Amino acid sequence: MIKSNIDKATGFEKRFENINTVVFENSTEASKAVAQQIAALIQSKQKNNESCVLGLATGSSPKGLYTELVRLHKEDGLSFKNVITFNLDEYYPMEPDSVNSYVRFMKELLLDQIDILPENYHIPNGKLSKEEIADYCHEYEAKIEALGGIDLQILGIGGNGHIGFNESGSLQNSKTRLVALDHITRVAASGDFSGLSNTPRTAITLGVKKIMEAKQVILMAWGEGKSNIIKKSVEGEVTNQIPASFLQEHNQVVFVLDKEASSKLTRINRPWLVEKIIWTDKLIRKAVLGLALDLKKPILMLTDADYIENGMSDLLADSGPAYDINIRIFNKLQNTITGWPGGKPNADDTHRPERAEPVRKKVLLFSPHPDDDIISMGGTFMRLQEQGHEVHVAYQTSGNIAVADDEALRFAKFVCDYNDKFKIQSIEAETICKKAEHFLKNKKASEIDIPEVRYLKGLIRKGEARATSQFVGLPEEQIHFMELPFYETGAIEKKPLGCEDIQLTIDLIEKIKPHQIYAAGDLADPHGTHKVCLDAIFEAVKTLKPKPFMNDCWVWLYRGAWQEWGIDEVEMAVPMSPDQVLAKRHGIFKHQSQKDGVVFQGTDAREFWQRAEDRNSETAQLYNQLGLSRYAAMEAFVRWEF
Repeated sequence: MIKSNIDKATGFEKRFENINTVVFENSTEASKAVAQQIAALIQSKQKNNESCVLGLATGSSPKGLYTELVRLHKEDGLSFKNVITFNLDEYYPMEPDSVNSYVRFMKELLLDQIDILPENYHIPNGKLSKEEIADYCHEYEAKIEALGGIDLQILGIGGNGHIGFNESGSLQNSKTRLVALDHITRVAASGDFSGLSNTPRTAITLGVKKIMEAKQVILMAWGEGKSNIIKKSVEGEVTNQIPASFLQEHNQVVFVLDKEASSKLTRINRPWLVEKIIWTDKLIRKAVLGLALDLKKPILMLTDADYIENGMSDLLADSGPAYDINIRIFNKLQNTITGWPGGKPNADDTHRPERAEPVRKKVLLFSPHPDDDIISMGGTFMRLQEQGHEVHVAYQTSGNIAVADDEALRFAKFVCDYNDKFKIQSIEAETICKKAEHFLKNKKASEIDIPEVRYLKGLIRKGEARATSQFVGLPEEQIHFMELPFYETGAIEKKPLGCEDIQLTIDLIEKIKPHQIYAAGDLADPHGTHKVCLDAIFEAVKTLKPKPFMNDCWVWLYRGAWQEWGIDEVEMAVPMSPDQVLAKRHGIFKHQSQKDGVVFQGTDAREFWQRAEDRNSETAQLYNQLGLSRYAAMEAFVRWEF
């Protein structure tokens, strides 16, 4: 039984849910709990001299689980000699030693670090001819059946609800087979393969039938990016369009979630529909704004009947009538709007998001990648500079892996041509350029760039970031390139946040002594760089908290190209005119390497400038729909209290 310290919900509170869900504070704690359950199962089988048959998954979700299982083996003596494993899937075709093969993934993260017998682990073979696949899949299932079935199946979940590579449309009785990958799945994986064109179109996957036959199933999901599909899988109808929903019909299944992945479940998102609650200011705002948007009414048009008919009669009884509640929430929302993100001088700031004093603030804007500043808060960035504040921008990583090879090759040739044209004799420069050019022309799919190419790509992004900051009006000494070490692996997979990353962040904050820090709070970033960069800032701020200058420092969180703050969360909204929207677009265009085809596009086909404009416009439309003034666009922020 998996138990959580923070999730004490009863069966009654989970009545909207058709699958047992357990919510943890974070994925680390959740992974440890799942690892303990697996360890208990293995040890129970060992006592009875039985084999333990595990179904294993790949992807980002089980990484923490495998780390903890390795720790249990090395530190606590957990043996895997009685364990037999079957992996869910493998890309096809795929060489087992490829950097993207699941064979390599499993061996590096788990199998090579424990005492499992080599003959006891099974991973689908991506090297087969197509003619061999059908028989191979039949034999794969026969091996599972001969062992009495899978004792415990570990699953992740795709953005479209796939389990294994059983994509939307898969049947509940589907068997192990070769499948065509959904476009959404391929786009999500394209970063690992350096672009969609290199991403496999097919894979071998264990069928839904075998997953449903497992004696126990644990599905793990982390992050806000999974919250919508988790809600549909857990609370929606059983449908082959969302294969994970089939698990509603399994009698021993649990979804293990972190807070972010669970955030759309009814008992968490709208707890007043589930139980009697204490109505805090935060919950009142969330409920009233949600009601207005659901009913497509301005806040001030909501009636007592609207509250009663939508599960909010308790709120009406406690704080009503509706008119009074509406006025209070309308005023709070109105007070989030400001054209003075650094505070308005010589004005009453009682109800403003920012302080009027000091009039000229020191501002430190952290940008995880070299374009997050302009994409996510470009209008506010320019407004702060125009209003006379001392604005510093800190680019936390080089962003080098997001530069296409042909773009790097173009710049390498440019350097050679430049030297040749101006008769500059530099054997070192010529050698580096030729080495980079030779590597790029002969680079294998998914091969990690050599250091010279990585540095070249970093220079491209550095130049673009500098051009953007200068376009906004920053002098050179207020532009900082941090190049945090955790990022510099040359691969999608990064190193964990380290002491050096935190110390570099501490040093910069202490040097500038800002009144405002802006940081990317967009945790839906599919490759996790934003999360690591944010953690570095949080740790730095906590360390610096005793310093006197920190008493005057406020931290504002913006969100990036992947999502926006919920309207009930926004604490500062900076409006933009049509001219300012256009100026922001021109600032984004300085990042030419990220235009007309991005290496890490994600599931959204729009370019980043289009995403930003649409998102900012949608925020403005929400404010207008709720009964406030209409602006062309708005950028939204939430204050972090440390």
